[in-house]
Amino acid sequence: MSTQDRSQTTSDNLKGAVFMVAAMALFAVEDTLLKQVSTHLPVSEILMIFGAGGTVIFALLTWQRGERIFNADLKHPAILIRSLFEVLGRLFFTLSLALTALSTTSAILQATPLLVAAAAAILFREKISALRWALIALGFVGVLLVLRPGLDGFTPLSILAVLGMIGFAGRDLATRAAPKGLSYAQLGVYGFAMLIVSGLIMLGWRGDMVVPTGYEALMLTAAIVVGVAAYTALTFAMRTGEVSMVTPFRYSRLLFAMILAALVFGERPDAMELLGGAVIVAAGLALMLTGRERKPA
Repeated sequence: MSTQDRSQTTSDNLKGAVFMVAAMALFAVEDTLLKQVSTHLPVSEILMIFGAGGTVIFALLTWQRGERIFNADLKHPAILIRSLFEVLGRLFFTLSLALTALSTTSAILQATPLLVAAAAAILFREKISALRWALIALGFVGVLLVLRPGLDGFTPLSILAVLGMIGFAGRDLATRAAPKGLSYAQLGVYGFAMLIVSGLIMLGWRGDMVVPTGYEALMLTAAIVVGVAAYTALTFAMRTGEVSMVTPFRYSRLLFAMILAALVFGERPDAMELLGGAVIVAAGLALMLTGRERKPA
């Protein structure tokens, strides 16, 4: 690789890292806004309004790009599986945001890449060394530290975040198997449309609707705009720099979430939760680093 190529790669990695950190900060803001409105609005209503807003915006982006919203690839099994996991992830993650601490939900969510790596080894027959399996196991020990099953600090509702994590991991795995011809805008339409489905499922279970106040409507609108911006920044990050260099910056989301949780909701994670979050992040970073070292130069 020439000096010019190295310089360009370094520049792309730096841009990708900036986009990734921006995306994680925006996702943390989105989570905070949704948690705030959940104190009055039912989760079903939040999901439907948030999903409808995001679907419209990404549909307009798809149209602007000259792409078809109802693409033939929608019938691909991977898209159907992705949609099912999107419903699972969004439904339980939003419930976790509404019913548990933001810092706890965010800490557990950080284990998603570890679950993706483990599942990819089984489903896609990707080779994983004993060291990487040990790091995956260590990451799940971190999840147990956050959950604390059997101890006084255990909250059964924290299982909602685990179920959300499983849903997001399944979505990411299905996305890898999805047709490459689908753009981020098209996937955004399908992803946000599944939020509407998730909300309808919750509505059928709870059956409650509330008219949002002007303030709540403003908060939901802000969450939609921030969510779309976060999704777009994440896509730019993954397409700008090298994946192995950019992906580790995903873990900055936990830092932003904990700062916002303390400032907005007055949350103070205890030592066990902080330790668990640190273990999850350390295991995830080490997993990515070992994966990069195995690739040929």
